[in-house]
Amino acid sequence: MKIPHFSIRKKIILSFLLVILLGGIITLILGSRLIRNTLISQAQDKVKHDLSSAWMVFNERVSDIKEFVSLTSERERLENSLEKKDYVPISKCLNQLRKKYRLDILNVTDPKGVVIIRTRNPSITGDDRSQDEIIQRALSKEVTASPQIISRELLLREGKELADKAVIEIKPTPKAAKSSKNKETSGMILKAASPILDEDNNLLGVLYGGVLINRNYEIVDSVKEMVYKGEQYKGHETGTATIFLNDLRISTNVKNKDDLRAIGTRVSKKVSDAVLKNGKSYIDRAFVVNNWYITAYEPIKNLENQIIGMLYVGMLEKPYIDIAHKVMITFTFMASMLVILLLVLLYFSTNRIINPLLKIVEATQKIARGDLSHKVEVNSRDEIGYLAESFNKMTDDLDAANNKLIEWGKTLEKKVEERTKELREMQAHLIQSEKLASLGKLAAGVAHEINNPLGGVLIYSHLILEDIDKDTPYYDNLRKIVKETTRCKEIVKGLLEFARPKEPETNLVNINDIVEKALSIMETKTLFQNITIKKKYFSSLPKITADSAQLQQVFINIIINAAEAMEGNGSLTIKTGIDKDKKTIHIHFRDTGPGIPEDVKNRLFEPFFTTKEVGKGTGLGLAISYSFIRKHNGTIEVQSKVGEGSTFIVILPVKNEPKKD
Repeated sequence: MKIPHFSIRKKIILSFLLVILLGGIITLILGSRLIRNTLISQAQDKVKHDLSSAWMVFNERVSDIKEFVSLTSERERLENSLEKKDYVPISKCLNQLRKKYRLDILNVTDPKGVVIIRTRNPSITGDDRSQDEIIQRALSKEVTASPQIISRELLLREGKELADKAVIEIKPTPKAAKSSKNKETSGMILKAASPILDEDNNLLGVLYGGVLINRNYEIVDSVKEMVYKGEQYKGHETGTATIFLNDLRISTNVKNKDDLRAIGTRVSKKVSDAVLKNGKSYIDRAFVVNNWYITAYEPIKNLENQIIGMLYVGMLEKPYIDIAHKVMITFTFMASMLVILLLVLLYFSTNRIINPLLKIVEATQKIARGDLSHKVEVNSRDEIGYLAESFNKMTDDLDAANNKLIEWGKTLEKKVEERTKELREMQAHLIQSEKLASLGKLAAGVAHEINNPLGGVLIYSHLILEDIDKDTPYYDNLRKIVKETTRCKEIVKGLLEFARPKEPETNLVNINDIVEKALSIMETKTLFQNITIKKKYFSSLPKITADSAQLQQVFINIIINAAEAMEGNGSLTIKTGIDKDKKTIHIHFRDTGPGIPEDVKNRLFEPFFTTKEVGKGTGLGLAISYSFIRKHNGTIEVQSKVGEGSTFIVILPVKNEPKKD
């Protein structure tokens, strides 16, 4: 027996190898993501905690300024100087205090908010600061502190040196949004103000002071030292902190390529949109100047809750990425060794599968030559053993299979005969339908021919009835002739309308108006005296193109049927509406009658079908109504349960071109 070039052994080994490699690749990808996401997630949790520490340092500095200004405003010497309006001595004293406590601004206003002492630049006073939101609070006797943006014009009043310190050249930064500015002249200050009160709690003025953040590294370096303790990774600072004025770095220990503080660089557009535009925290990886960091940003807001900047802390992402790579390299090496070991074991284990299969192949060749008595030896109780047993059983079942084929042939003949019978029955049904159609045409012709004689009989009967004496024995008989002739006339009329319906005469109509006209005709009838009419019209129904007379006849037929079903006592609810797509209008007629049985409901629109007593209905009303609605490309639906009433729903398209037969 010749073994194929591409044997089962090779297929099994290659299949297992493919599965192992595919599983290994998927495991490596998922493992890499899991390890990386776990490390990054832990880093994000840490940087979020670090941001809280940064806020603690930031707010502590604001509190220090607030406490200093508050305590200084309570000095008796300051109160005496303001009461006596002797500003020179106290100005010098305040300037010394400003330098001692590292403030950039320390000024005094009068009770109206006009600056009377400017310690850094004493020669410039008299400017009105009452519109400053922080000073406004102090004028209301409230000690207040908050970050604030201050313009170059106000900084110049404190001195050119301070104003120039605030000026920062804006530098091109990768991934930052486009900017029309090339220089920032405003400054961010941490500012506090406190009222100066006399012994009687009268306002003498306001003391306010602050620290300019532009190029002031006290806060960011304190954060770096407290949180990251100067850690480095491959020559780069591991942790950094920054204070932004809007999206511009004005105080930072992030380094640029020249190993200088990256003052004047800007935050990436993605972060700017999240924090400055949407006012949300941003905790994720971000590109910071020239490296990827795991970062946390939060908006800095002024006293009026307006976003004026951001506080940032971040850790270098590369240490975490390198750890993930080392873990994956180790894992990949171990997985490769395991794959080699599995392939060696697989090669030897396939012998137990291949040898029994070779025996089965040999047996099939003998059976192909006609030896149906050949059996395969069964030596195992696994799938191969079951295959051998099945193979042996197959040869025993061949004769039975032939017999079954013969039986199937007979069954097929029987099924063909049954199908032929069904086709004959369908053909007979079609012939019957054709006969009914011809009968309808014949009925229409007969109705047309007897319509004129009936009219003559009715006219002459009326004339005789008018001339004859009511006391004669013929009067009642003649009146019955008139009544029955009128009924025949109505039947003929209905038959003609059903057989040859008139084409709709369309114009723009309001469905609510047509329903209301139909009701106004019927409400005066005796049958409706004890029926409650409930109207639920949709006020914004669009006008549609339709034959108002035909629709009115349809609505009258449905209303009459509802009233007769309730035997003149009950409730009729009429509701109009439009579907959510505004393509069809729905008119609901719901009665509280006994309901319609299912067998009757299926025949409601058949011509001449009626459940009324003989002489009280022709069975053409709903059939004609249905033909009218079909002419308008609409339909009529019926919902009913015995004992719960019935609902007839007329559905009409909003945009409609009536059918023409």
